[in-house]
Amino acid sequence: MKIFKRGINDKTVYGILMVCFLWYMLHITIKSNVIPGPYETVKRFIALLPGVLSMHLLASFGRIAAAIAVSMLLGVPLGLWIGMNNRGDAIISPIVYILYPLPKIAFLPIFMILLGIEDLSKITLIVTIIIFQILIAVRDGVKEIPKELFYSVSSLGVSGVGIYRHLIMPAVMPKLISGLRISLGISISTLFFAENFATTYGIGYYIMNAWTMVDYLDMFSGILGLSLLGLFLLTALDIVERKLCPWIFL
Repeated sequence: MKIFKRGINDKTVYGILMVCFLWYMLHITIKSNVIPGPYETVKRFIALLPGVLSMHLLASFGRIAAAIAVSMLLGVPLGLWIGMNNRGDAIISPIVYILYPLPKIAFLPIFMILLGIEDLSKITLIVTIIIFQILIAVRDGVKEIPKELFYSVSSLGVSGVGIYRHLIMPAVMPKLISGLRISLGISISTLFFAENFATTYGIGYYIMNAWTMVDYLDMFSGILGLSLLGLFLLTALDIVERKLCPWIFL
């Protein structure tokens, strides 16, 4: 808990206050229940959180966490391999360059037909977004390591797994975390879309269901929950970065 609190710094508090100020100004300018005020929304959010809202947030968090885990298990080893192996890079990278720019969200109907309408199709959709970020970040991180460093660690008697532990992974880690940071925002947006199809739990479903019911206060409570979910994930990633890459903060 203390570690997480350190991730919530003054800049985060400043950002929250500024967003709430702009939100309130928009509320009093429009003068419509379409955009409820921050106070009313936070009050409603606190009331909903222990019950229905927490279930939707946990469902969404579970899908993103599973997608990140699968993407890491597949993307990191593959990125290390093509980063260290020029022939592997020549085989894999052209395929990545063709698939990476494609709007993955268009494949959701195909995933739902092949994998079913439950969580597996939605997690797979997010994986297809995150894994390319991870793969490219890891590959580039390996290729940017000067050859002289490999010679240096070899001269010290380090080889095999030791090279990965003491040289490659520390060099790759900052790029890997940056890639995850970028892909998280895209993944949350994609999840919001995916949860509108054949889903009964998920913050995306909750927001759109409140919109169809013309319950704008609940809708904004869901949007607030989605924002806090993103803030939690990014803050957790910042904490991981400080633990695994302390040298970049010196």
